[in-house]
Amino acid sequence: MTGLPAGVQILGKAQGVQHEIVTPDLLQFLAALHRTFNATRLSLLDARHAVQRRLDSGQDLEFLPETAHIRADPSWSCAKPAPGLEDRRVEITGPTDRKMVINALNSGAKTFMADFEDSTSPTWSNMLNGQVNLRDAVRRNIDFELNGKPYKLVEKPATLLVRPRGWHLDEPRILIDSQPMSGSIFDFATFFFHNAAYLLSHGSGPYFYLPKMEHHREARLWNDIFNFSQSYCHIPTGSIRATVLIETLPAAFQMDEILWELREHSSGLNCGRWDYIFSFIKRRRNDRSAVLPDRKDVTMEVGFMDSYVRLLIQTCHKRKVAAMGGMSAQIPIKGDEKANEVAMAKVRADKLREVTAGHDGTWIAHPLICKIAMDIFDEHMLGPNQYHIRREEVSVQPADLLSAKIVGGKITEGGVKGNVDAALSYCSAWLSGNGCVPINHLMEDAATAEIARMQLWQWVYHGASMDGGKMITAELIDSYIKSSAKHIKISGVTDKHVQIASRYLSEQVKRERASEFLTADLMGYLDGGSGGLVSRRSML
Repeated sequence: MTGLPAGVQILGKAQGVQHEIVTPDLLQFLAALHRTFNATRLSLLDARHAVQRRLDSGQDLEFLPETAHIRADPSWSCAKPAPGLEDRRVEITGPTDRKMVINALNSGAKTFMADFEDSTSPTWSNMLNGQVNLRDAVRRNIDFELNGKPYKLVEKPATLLVRPRGWHLDEPRILIDSQPMSGSIFDFATFFFHNAAYLLSHGSGPYFYLPKMEHHREARLWNDIFNFSQSYCHIPTGSIRATVLIETLPAAFQMDEILWELREHSSGLNCGRWDYIFSFIKRRRNDRSAVLPDRKDVTMEVGFMDSYVRLLIQTCHKRKVAAMGGMSAQIPIKGDEKANEVAMAKVRADKLREVTAGHDGTWIAHPLICKIAMDIFDEHMLGPNQYHIRREEVSVQPADLLSAKIVGGKITEGGVKGNVDAALSYCSAWLSGNGCVPINHLMEDAATAEIARMQLWQWVYHGASMDGGKMITAELIDSYIKSSAKHIKISGVTDKHVQIASRYLSEQVKRERASEFLTADLMGYLDGGSGGLVSRRSML
């Protein structure tokens, strides 16, 4: 590309229609955002590690005394629901490939969260094609034909929301002043720049999901970026809406504060359950009392998960925004009616739990589950939301959010092997460019793979034993990795991908400290190993 703004380098190549996304005007906008906000982003990532050091030394998380006045003040509330977000009873999520975008928008769900984060492997091609597909979907120019089958948008598709990558991930294919820019800013700003004005002129707006925040100052950074972007692009202030995923343990102690920081742009909070379990293990890595049993035993009914849900619903409804439920991992099972009914029964039970608890909507990962979720919410939620369910009886204390007691929970050989299978298969697929993979009839993304990776590390580090008495050692995990690697059969995955994933997982369980994020660790292997620069702050 010619005419790049001063100080901007593009290490990846755009092809064909992708050139319509990475334009000089967009790059000028990205450079302005980077130069204004990236130093703050990096300092906030450093602050995360300072918190971790305090937790490692034995301190516990608590509700912040310095923001007690925000929590105690009943007078403030967040922005009113924007057009298309009044009723969010079923939200479907998934990656941004063209077929998925059309199927999700056509699914019958109220909204679709197009995901540049945990269900997308961030190859340069995936990032640019995803932006092309969303631009075309916004303008209803996305119809296409595949293997003789037409894919075409329905008359009234779901409302579109977009999830950018988390603060910890860089976009290493774009350097500004010799520094990789933020993946979060790239994903948000590229969609906003190309689509905000069009969406507003057609009765909708630029709506986002914000992942993996750990402090209300990180929400403040997003709010500052929203205000800057609206001004830069001549968009009315307050047009953006953002739902924050509460999917880290520190964020659960700052829900009111996060809503406060984003109150002019907030559309609620979401129980990001899988990343939350991952964060619970990671942030309490030194605490042997926080060792968890098999993933299947860490349900939404266990103490610390139930407390987090009740607090989130109470907080959101006090501030008049949506309290969104989370994702069931089960997906339809073809060719086995009995197994499929068992899986769908689990989905029904999960959605019934959510709606009767007071959630205003739920997530699904597959279009065929939409009717199950919709029927349950239609029966139990007669209006567009449940803001009137205030849950004033709820009183959640720090100890409730930190208790790892799980009655009947066990670490089994099946659970250990299942974690090896999930982590190894997912990392192999992610390296091949696929970020959303069905494994053993569960839809796995980066969050569920992170639980598997972190549990394996936790069990080895703390010398945990299986229910039969066998100790979980790095050598034992290596034997399971070797066995599992022989059976990985995922489209697009090569022996090299499996070898890299096997080596990575083996190294992780032997480390004194497991890495913060597998996606940051493995980024350099994407695109044939030309992933570019990755910030050390995202890998500590």
